[in-house]
Amino acid sequence: MRNWETIQLKKNFIAQGVFVITLNRPQSMNALNTQMSRELVECLKLLYKDKECRVLMITGSGEKAFCVGADLKERNGMSKEDWKVQHDIFEEAFMLIRNFPYPVIAVVNGYALGGGMEMILNCDLRVAVKHATFGLPEATLGIIPGVGGTQLLPRAVPVAIAKEILFSGKHFSAERGKEIGLLNVVAESGKLMEAAIDLAASIAKNAPLSLQNLKKAINTGLQTDITTALTIELQAYYKCADSEDRLEGILAFNEKRQPNWQGK
Repeated sequence: MRNWETIQLKKNFIAQGVFVITLNRPQSMNALNTQMSRELVECLKLLYKDKECRVLMITGSGEKAFCVGADLKERNGMSKEDWKVQHDIFEEAFMLIRNFPYPVIAVVNGYALGGGMEMILNCDLRVAVKHATFGLPEATLGIIPGVGGTQLLPRAVPVAIAKEILFSGKHFSAERGKEIGLLNVVAESGKLMEAAIDLAASIAKNAPLSLQNLKKAINTGLQTDITTALTIELQAYYKCADSEDRLEGILAFNEKRQPNWQGK
């Protein structure tokens, strides 16, 4: 794997097809700076082309923070022009996470605040350690979320709950996150990666075309009316129904063995 300064990319050898990006600025609580965002863009573009990847996990280094948002020390004194250039890179990185062809799991090892919270919202699934803390405090700083927070949170939890989180800017616990439907799994301390890998492995073993088309059908269908959404589903269904992997799945079932997916 290629080496970067602010992130790490590793293949998980326990669960086949699972890759892990680790945000690696623990001295800054994994705050997102310009370099990290550029490296995320580069790394994600490489993974888009990787034929082995079936599930991507994103986590933070250390036990304190997943990501506390934009690095405000870097932004101190930054011109409006430089701020805009930086934000464009943030937007590209988050778009690449959101549109990644396979499921993306946020593995939240601590604070996920501001842009860090928005990063996990751009993921498909979220697993958090019990002591993790969440929040979108932008209103307390005179701004609003700018990489998906106001749009993705109301799609993940009830609208009134999303508004409460956004309007108040208050932090909330992993327990609260599970209660409102934001988190899929809350793990005990020391069990986070194990829980995340279990979830990732249960997904990665399935047909790659099914995973791609499931994600596309769900995400695209949610943006439109039910009649159009069902048409989108049928289009995705027939892509899978006409595939070699569908025939392999039936054959493997009848032969009582694991399927050998080819992704075609």
